[in-house]
Amino acid sequence: MSKNMPSNNTELAKERNRAAAERTLMAWIRTCLSLISFGFGVDQIIMALQKSLIYGEIDPHHLTRILGLSFIGIGTCAIILAALEHRQELRRIQNENYRYQARSSLAFSVAVSIFITGLFAFLGIVLKSYLN
Repeated sequence: MSKNMPSNNTELAKERNRAAAERTLMAWIRTCLSLISFGFGVDQIIMALQKSLIYGEIDPHHLTRILGLSFIGIGTCAIILAALEHRQELRRIQNENYRYQARSSLAFSVAVSIFITGLFAFLGIVLKSYLN
Protein backbone atom coordinates (compact mmCIF):
# COMPACT_ATOMS: atom_id res chain seq x y z
CA MET A 1 0.00 0.00 0.00
CA SER A 2 1.46 3.38 -0.94
CA LYS A 3 1.94 6.18 1.56
CA ASN A 4 -0.58 8.39 -0.24
CA MET A 5 -3.32 5.74 -0.20
CA PRO A 6 -5.26 5.77 3.09
CA SER A 7 -6.05 2.42 4.69
CA ASN A 8 -9.53 0.91 4.75
CA ASN A 9 -9.62 1.39 8.54
CA THR A 10 -9.01 5.12 8.10
CA GLU A 11 -11.68 5.39 5.45
CA LEU A 12 -14.22 3.45 7.50
CA ALA A 13 -13.41 5.58 10.55
CA LYS A 14 -14.17 8.70 8.50
CA GLU A 15 -17.47 7.16 7.43
CA ARG A 16 -18.41 6.27 11.03
CA ASN A 17 -17.64 9.82 12.11
CA ARG A 18 -19.79 11.24 9.33
CA ALA A 19 -22.63 8.88 10.23
CA ALA A 20 -22.38 9.92 13.89
CA ALA A 21 -22.56 13.58 12.90
CA GLU A 22 -25.63 12.88 10.74
CA ARG A 23 -27.36 11.05 13.63
CA THR A 24 -26.64 13.94 15.97
CA LEU A 25 -28.08 16.49 13.56
CA MET A 26 -31.14 14.32 12.95
CA ALA A 27 -31.70 14.15 16.71
CA TRP A 28 -31.63 17.95 16.82
CA ILE A 29 -34.06 18.10 13.91
CA ARG A 30 -36.50 15.81 15.77
CA THR A 31 -36.21 17.98 18.86
CA CYS A 32 -36.72 21.21 16.93
CA LEU A 33 -39.69 19.80 15.03
CA SER A 34 -41.29 18.85 18.33
CA LEU A 35 -40.77 22.37 19.66
CA ILE A 36 -42.12 23.99 16.51
CA SER A 37 -45.14 21.67 16.49
CA PHE A 38 -45.85 22.34 20.15
CA GLY A 39 -45.58 26.10 19.66
CA PHE A 40 -47.83 25.98 16.64
CA GLY A 41 -50.34 23.81 18.51
CA VAL A 42 -50.48 26.22 21.42
CA ASP A 43 -51.01 29.13 19.04
CA GLN A 44 -53.89 27.27 17.40
CA ILE A 45 -55.56 26.63 20.76
CA ILE A 46 -55.28 30.31 21.67
CA MET A 47 -56.52 31.35 18.25
CA ALA A 48 -59.54 29.03 18.58
CA LEU A 49 -60.39 30.53 21.96
CA GLN A 50 -60.15 34.09 20.64
CA LYS A 51 -61.72 33.46 17.23
CA SER A 52 -65.15 34.73 18.18
CA LEU A 53 -63.63 38.01 19.42
CA ILE A 54 -60.97 38.79 16.80
CA TYR A 55 -61.54 38.83 13.06
CA GLY A 56 -58.55 39.81 10.92
CA GLU A 57 -58.27 40.47 7.24
CA ILE A 58 -56.18 37.32 6.78
CA ASP A 59 -57.94 33.97 7.10
CA PRO A 60 -56.03 32.05 9.82
CA HIS A 61 -57.23 28.71 8.45
CA HIS A 62 -55.54 29.44 5.12
CA LEU A 63 -52.23 30.30 6.81
CA THR A 64 -52.48 27.22 9.03
CA ARG A 65 -53.05 24.99 6.02
CA ILE A 66 -50.05 26.49 4.17
CA LEU A 67 -47.78 25.95 7.18
CA GLY A 68 -49.04 22.43 7.77
CA LEU A 69 -48.60 21.53 4.11
CA SER A 70 -45.08 23.00 4.21
CA PHE A 71 -44.09 20.64 7.01
CA ILE A 72 -45.74 17.70 5.26
CA GLY A 73 -43.88 18.59 2.04
CA ILE A 74 -40.53 18.85 3.81
CA GLY A 75 -41.08 15.52 5.55
CA THR A 76 -42.22 13.77 2.38
CA CYS A 77 -39.31 15.08 0.29
CA ALA A 78 -36.83 14.26 3.05
CA ILE A 79 -37.98 10.64 3.39
CA ILE A 80 -37.80 10.10 -0.39
CA LEU A 81 -34.31 11.65 -0.58
CA ALA A 82 -33.18 9.68 2.49
CA ALA A 83 -34.34 6.40 0.95
CA LEU A 84 -32.54 7.18 -2.32
CA GLU A 85 -29.37 8.22 -0.48
CA HIS A 86 -29.49 5.07 1.66
CA ARG A 87 -29.81 2.82 -1.41
CA GLN A 88 -26.90 4.64 -3.09
CA GLU A 89 -24.77 4.36 0.05
CA LEU A 90 -25.39 0.60 0.31
CA ARG A 91 -24.29 0.20 -3.31
CA ARG A 92 -21.15 2.24 -2.64
CA ILE A 93 -20.26 0.14 0.42
CA GLN A 94 -20.64 -3.09 -1.57
CA ASN A 95 -18.16 -1.79 -4.15
CA GLU A 96 -14.71 -3.42 -3.86
CA ASN A 97 -12.76 -0.18 -3.90
CA TYR A 98 -14.93 1.58 -1.32
CA ARG A 99 -13.47 4.93 -0.27
CA TYR A 100 -14.91 7.79 1.70
CA GLN A 101 -16.15 10.60 -0.54
CA ALA A 102 -17.16 13.99 0.79
CA ARG A 103 -20.72 14.83 -0.23
CA SER A 104 -23.54 17.16 0.67
CA SER A 105 -25.53 16.42 3.80
CA LEU A 106 -29.23 15.59 3.45
CA ALA A 107 -29.69 16.21 7.17
CA PHE A 108 -28.29 19.73 6.82
CA SER A 109 -30.61 20.46 3.88
CA VAL A 110 -33.62 19.28 5.92
CA ALA A 111 -32.45 21.37 8.89
CA VAL A 112 -32.25 24.50 6.73
CA SER A 113 -35.72 23.83 5.27
CA ILE A 114 -37.22 23.37 8.73
CA PHE A 115 -35.45 26.49 9.98
CA ILE A 116 -36.88 28.60 7.15
CA THR A 117 -40.40 27.21 7.63
CA GLY A 118 -40.18 27.63 11.41
CA LEU A 119 -38.90 31.20 11.02
CA PHE A 120 -41.84 32.11 8.78
CA ALA A 121 -44.27 30.50 11.24
CA PHE A 122 -42.71 32.35 14.17
CA LEU A 123 -42.70 35.70 12.38
CA GLY A 124 -46.28 35.16 11.21
CA ILE A 125 -47.50 34.46 14.73
CA VAL A 126 -45.59 37.41 16.22
CA LEU A 127 -46.75 39.83 13.54
CA LYS A 128 -50.34 38.60 13.82
CA SER A 129 -50.34 39.12 17.57
CA TYR A 130 -49.04 42.70 17.22
CA LEU A 131 -51.34 43.60 14.33
CA ASN A 132 -54.48 42.53 16.20
